[in-house]
Amino acid sequence: MPVTKSGRGHQGAVDLKLDLTSSPKSAKKLQSKDSSFWDGHPSESPGLEKTKGITAFQTLVHLVKGNMGTGILGLPLAVKNAGILMGPLSLLAMGFTACHCMHILVRCAQHFCHRLNKPFMDYGDTVKHGLEASPSAWLRNHAHWGRRIVSFFLIVTQLGFCCVYIVFLADNLKQVVEAVNGTTTNCHYNETVILTPTMDSRLYMLSFLPFLVLLVLIRNLRVLTIFSMLANISMLVSLIIITQYIAQVLPLENKMKDARRFPAILSLGMSIITALYIGIGSLGYLRFGNDIKASITLNLPNCWLYQSVKLLYVVGILCTYALQFFVPAEIIIPFATSQVSKRWALPLDLSIRLAMVCLTCTLAILIPRLDLVLSLVGSVSSSALALIIPPLLEITTYYSEGMSPLTIAKDLLISILGFVGFVVGTYQALDELIFSGHPLTSSNSTIFVQ
Repeated sequence: MPVTKSGRGHQGAVDLKLDLTSSPKSAKKLQSKDSSFWDGHPSESPGLEKTKGITAFQTLVHLVKGNMGTGILGLPLAVKNAGILMGPLSLLAMGFTACHCMHILVRCAQHFCHRLNKPFMDYGDTVKHGLEASPSAWLRNHAHWGRRIVSFFLIVTQLGFCCVYIVFLADNLKQVVEAVNGTTTNCHYNETVILTPTMDSRLYMLSFLPFLVLLVLIRNLRVLTIFSMLANISMLVSLIIITQYIAQVLPLENKMKDARRFPAILSLGMSIITALYIGIGSLGYLRFGNDIKASITLNLPNCWLYQSVKLLYVVGILCTYALQFFVPAEIIIPFATSQVSKRWALPLDLSIRLAMVCLTCTLAILIPRLDLVLSLVGSVSSSALALIIPPLLEITTYYSEGMSPLTIAKDLLISILGFVGFVVGTYQALDELIFSGHPLTSSNSTIFVQ
């Protein structure tokens, strides 16, 4: 889904399985525990417990959580920049396109599952088999690179999200603590807040590290459903609080138990997400007009009710970290543990998880313009995974079986639009990285400027 320049990064582009479903910042398939990292040959992960199928409700919970992140707070500014008509229409078009691309991935995966008599097919496997079915001899000979490229994009994108989540957690908690002495119970008007300096935001990042380590040690997606649900509830309550404020004063007063149900769940989840994005973006702009800030929380009164929005988002993003982390972990760890004996599989698994979460925290601390780095990663990886690859995959998968010219034209159009987004987003991110010398906090930070 599109977000503002200050809150950029697709919340989609996540690896979805036919029997395991996770996050989307957009359209991917959770890598299986018995998939190899680079070559696509099955390799059993010794010592690791097999994840049982998750229910349709659990799938919906993960899908909604994976596609709804901090970017929604900046959508009113995006609607302001795009216009009250084009903004919502653009969000609707992008939501429909993203959902359609997800359906393409699922349909292609199911196609190869039936043809090859396999129980599931992840994103990388699907692309690999799609290239093998291509009429081009060169693509068939280099099909294994399809899996490698997808795996690389997934790892970079999801770990990038995890880094920004750490920045978001630290900045929002720091702002609440600094404004605590000036926070009142009067929510009817805004007052200037004198902030009380506290410790550096990087120390706040380190303070979250123990909690993140405990979360990423959870290796079962069924257990993660609890945290996804908690994150959804936290964010939903915070969005309700924001909505009631902007609405009351408006000027106008693949491990599912039944994989066959996934397309319906996907459509329902994306409909919920698109409706939330359009609603918050449009209402926020209608309420505040040209005064809308980079994050809508900047426009809320400084009282405890609306300060709780930040705290709820802190809880929600903290829980979301584990879900976003699940994707790269499920790509890297099975490959690594397949190289050692069963005795060392579990220790290696836990060690890799610890190293990866420490890496994301270190990057969050060391990179001063992490928001722009993520914008660059999102423009390249998320555009490719969510918009460019799926339509081309449909062509390579079904071309030899006969496709209508209209379908081919539709797929090419979506891929071209995705490529345009890739080029423009990459250029803009590189331009800001190179020529912008001004320090910037997190793209989703919500500092009081009243």
